[in-house]
Amino acid sequence: MPSTTLTSKVKSEAHRLGFNLVGVATPDSIFSIEVYENWLAADHHGEMGYLSTESARHRRADPRLILPDCESILVTGIHYYPQSTTSIEGLTGRTAAYAWNEDYHEALKPRLEALVTFLEKETNEPVSNRWYTDTGPVLERAMGHQAGLGWIGKNSMLINPRAGSYFLLAEILLGIPLEPDMPFTADHCGSCTRCIEACPTWCILPNRTLDARRCISYLTIELKGSIPAELRPQTGDWIFGCDICQQVCPWNQRFAPPKGDPAFAPRHDILSVNLIEELALTPEAFNRKFKGSPVKRAKRRGYLRNAAVALGNSGDPAAVPALAKSLLEDPERLVRQHAAWALGQIGGKEANRTLQQALEQETEKVVLEEIKAPLQ
Repeated sequence: MPSTTLTSKVKSEAHRLGFNLVGVATPDSIFSIEVYENWLAADHHGEMGYLSTESARHRRADPRLILPDCESILVTGIHYYPQSTTSIEGLTGRTAAYAWNEDYHEALKPRLEALVTFLEKETNEPVSNRWYTDTGPVLERAMGHQAGLGWIGKNSMLINPRAGSYFLLAEILLGIPLEPDMPFTADHCGSCTRCIEACPTWCILPNRTLDARRCISYLTIELKGSIPAELRPQTGDWIFGCDICQQVCPWNQRFAPPKGDPAFAPRHDILSVNLIEELALTPEAFNRKFKGSPVKRAKRRGYLRNAAVALGNSGDPAAVPALAKSLLEDPERLVRQHAAWALGQIGGKEANRTLQQALEQETEKVVLEEIKAPLQ
């Protein structure tokens, strides 16, 4: 079968399976490896050490180190529900829109496998393959750019001119030739700097990369330890990820579909969460609530750390009893540490009494430092 015919068929099948964007790149495409290496050299990846291993760097530079007989790369994108610009009232926290429902790693797995099965039926032979969706050593957005799906925006997101950037990428390295698409050459960001100006932590860099160490998504998900004190006020009410740079993007405001794939339809208990209730989650309750959700990646201690910071940023005295209980009783040092900070942010007699009580019973140095700071 001619590669053009096979390409047309597999693209149609991808659309049938729910993928909204489909393109083809080659393993010889230029995948911005120099930009990536410079980003690593500047330590902008923070504590994500898995990104900087020698093996990971080499594989990102050459997909054939992953699949030696790779001849083409099928790149797909699937819409998820966009984040509303309407603020949530009360002591509530916000979660990045991609995490409102099913974990995309699991949701996309059977669809990617189905595409490989389709190709094997069409070619009547086994097709060597390797697929990823934010799970392997590939430069996904660069692949999407080379496959004609969009351009890399100033906020480092892949932006499609007819769909914005609220979509998840997945790619299949294939041991058969497909007809490659032309790379997307236009840059439609122009002189717009809305994403740069809107970012509370100023993490967006001039070369269309991010200093992950300052990014709210990194701080609330990838960072496993303490959130730097100077950045805590800027995280606002975000408790898992962040969508601010996407919310303000004109391409999303004008062209992002109002709804995404049904697998990512918002779950109310994740879309809008009561921070006081979240702070009371036991390990068992946390695992039950977020089973099959991307939020589990933060683990309970990270998620409750984020909830404590959001409560501190609210400045609402109604949060003091819940924070006091966390400071005095939570088994996780990380949670107690950030609960102490939050109480110091809210202040008042009740908060100070709790801090004083905790000072007498706490044994962990990092928690004691957080307790002493507001008392001094």
